[in-house]
Amino acid sequence: MPTNSSLRNSLIIAASFAALLWTLKLFESALGLELYDLGVYPRALSGLIGIASAPLIHGSWQHLIGNTLPLLLLGTMLLYGYPKSRFWALAGIWLLSGAGVWLFARSSYHFGASGLTHGIFFYLFVSGILRRDRRSAALLMIAFYMYGGMLLTILPRDPGVSFESHFFGAMAGAMLAYAFRNWDPKPVRKQYSWQRNTESDENIDEDPVIGDQWRAPPPD
Repeated sequence: MPTNSSLRNSLIIAASFAALLWTLKLFESALGLELYDLGVYPRALSGLIGIASAPLIHGSWQHLIGNTLPLLLLGTMLLYGYPKSRFWALAGIWLLSGAGVWLFARSSYHFGASGLTHGIFFYLFVSGILRRDRRSAALLMIAFYMYGGMLLTILPRDPGVSFESHFFGAMAGAMLAYAFRNWDPKPVRKQYSWQRNTESDENIDEDPVIGDQWRAPPPD
């Protein structure tokens, strides 16, 4: 079962990834570079590199700021709540969302970590519905309270926003949540002393006859 230490480690991992994105943006800004061509460009061989690199690239500081907090919060919840499937889920969301954009999206460069954040949100959301244990349900409710609007941002709204990244990230997160639904052990439910005493009393009162067998008493 996750401990306070694993929560701290999960936050450190999520924060380190966010710091990497900021470092790349600082590097791009300091050198006057534009790295948008490292995004996914659908159905072009040169655009395949974006499947790996697109989540690392942001078009503006505002774009990066908008993705940083969801990455920190949702990423920490995924890393903390699903210790066995977490890295498989993250890798799958990263690659499948990029592949979906390359295959089906509009002919333009698609980049940014919003596909990843939507995938993580939908992983938490669908996992909570399927698993129904206390920890998964709690993570679902926290994620929905903070970012429930992601259920709608998978639809086209602003022409300048890649809703395709949101959509395919969400689909990847939902599919992987179903695929990995039994990977992580469910937390052990605490049993109180009064519950154990009640179960012991019930066992004492049980008829010792096994199954449907019954033996008639001997004649007098």
